[in-house]
Amino acid sequence: MTGELSRVLSKRDIFVLAFGAMIGWGWIVQTGYFIDQSGVSGAIAAFILGGFMVSVVSLIYGELASAMPFVGGEHSYSLKALGPIGSFACTWALIFGYVSVVAFEAIALPSALAYIVPGFNVFELWTVAGNPVYGSWVATGVIGSVVITYLNYRGVRPAAQFQAILALVITLAGATLLAGALFNGTSPADPPFAGAGIGGVFTVAIMTPFMFVGFDVIPQAAGEADISPKLLGGLIGISVVCAAAFYIMVIWAAGHVASGAVLVDSALPAAKAMEIAFDSQTIGRIMALAGLAGILTSWNGFVLGASRAIYALANSEMLPDSLATLHPEHNTPSNAIVLVGALAALAPLFGKQMLIWIVNAGGLGLVTAWFLVVISFFVLRYRDPAMERPFKLPGGYAIGALALVLTVFFIGLYMPGSPSALVTYEWAIILAWCVLGAVLLGLAGGFPSKSEARSHLRQQRLND
Repeated sequence: MTGELSRVLSKRDIFVLAFGAMIGWGWIVQTGYFIDQSGVSGAIAAFILGGFMVSVVSLIYGELASAMPFVGGEHSYSLKALGPIGSFACTWALIFGYVSVVAFEAIALPSALAYIVPGFNVFELWTVAGNPVYGSWVATGVIGSVVITYLNYRGVRPAAQFQAILALVITLAGATLLAGALFNGTSPADPPFAGAGIGGVFTVAIMTPFMFVGFDVIPQAAGEADISPKLLGGLIGISVVCAAAFYIMVIWAAGHVASGAVLVDSALPAAKAMEIAFDSQTIGRIMALAGLAGILTSWNGFVLGASRAIYALANSEMLPDSLATLHPEHNTPSNAIVLVGALAALAPLFGKQMLIWIVNAGGLGLVTAWFLVVISFFVLRYRDPAMERPFKLPGGYAIGALALVLTVFFIGLYMPGSPSALVTYEWAIILAWCVLGAVLLGLAGGFPSKSEARSHLRQQRLND
């Protein structure tokens, strides 16, 4: 390991990293599925439920991030509260969620190009779950992985500037769709909850953690933020509220332009809604181009977040030392960034069906990590009440209890017996990730002792 991460990110950089990561590509490709499964009312209800859960959890994050503004975020909180075993479980689950987003974008990029470019699907290689995998998809996903990995390899500041431009493009695209719905839309064609009842709402709800993940990129980048700890904590909650408003706006607008049945049959439902709203295929394709910006913002934000979390684990000697290496010129965790890029490059090999599997499996990893962060919040409030907390929650225990109930409820939605339970392929992805974590932990020599963990946290404070 060489050097320390540099504090170069402004408050604008921090906000757009999180907001851009949250409002990435998922709404372009999944809006039709949301409305088809639960209707406009049900989809909005699902996002209100998911947004409420994430907003409450984000308040917990705000306090912890302001108290420990260190690289790796959740890793530091859980290490101090739960020790090495609990911290590894929390951070590895979080990395799984982040890598799942990066892998999602590596599949979404060729999916978008297939909508924009006629004849894009060429060189069929094989099928996965009945869906063909094309050589053009694999090549595009790999090339995209190389480009985004290289951008992050070169430095965090260029990556943040890139994020700001693309986040503005996405926001304007969503606002244009809303305008089309207001002037040319009709009342929703779907019945309330699409006739699926509460089960349809839950089916969409388990996808919302994946759609909202991104606010927790802020704690990952805390070691590179040049702002006050109190403001850092406040920006987390603000970014979640803005993302929730954006998603609800897009669902309402798309649902007032076309039915769920029409939208779900399109490769890019939001682009189809834009095409119908303005009666123009060209405008629909412009929306698809805006969707490319969404792919890149999420991809960029989560390569940053995942690599910093991997770096933090390796720096605590729970992953191989090579993953804690900082590039001597660019001052980035270069090996961790390359690892994330390599994992993303594998995703297109499994085709379009992988999109749903990744969203659902990655969502469980994210909610599990958030649950362990909430547990860490309670432990630290009890064990270390005198710790400086620039962004301290009033009534913190009540908010913590609400966050605990919500995260446990969401974890239950993924479990067998739930109407929205994960399927076999999704559990297989989770098992493979657990095996990879065990192998890397073994290569690092196993868990450090509690005294070594405490020494690591002391060193973080000194470096800060």
